[in-house]
Amino acid sequence: MDDASARIASTPEPPYVAVVFSALLRDEDDGYAATSEAMHELARSQPGYLGVESARDDDGFGITVSYWADEPSAARWKGVAEHLVAQRLGRDTWYSDYRVRVAQVLRAYGPARTGDVR
Repeated sequence: MDDASARIASTPEPPYVAVVFSALLRDEDDGYAATSEAMHELARSQPGYLGVESARDDDGFGITVSYWADEPSAARWKGVAEHLVAQRLGRDTWYSDYRVRVAQVLRAYGPARTGDVR
């Protein structure tokens, strides 16, 4: 993505669901980057998917927020077979610590952009 603003997900008017995944990576990659990209691509094809935002610092701490139309859509994503494999690898191989938080977005605002759903 060349335009920094393209990293901010375009989401519809609330309410919708945000799944906030915070994690601290161990030093080794062992396929993490490729799997992470594959999971982002797979999520995009799931019913109810609205978008994703992700950032990671130089110390391996990262936050990924995925947005979903509703809680059942987010719950279905958690149970997708390939995602279950990635979750297991994360627990066993990639993350020294992590948290998942699921929240309902009640308000969202910012400057209007071309392509925003409002």
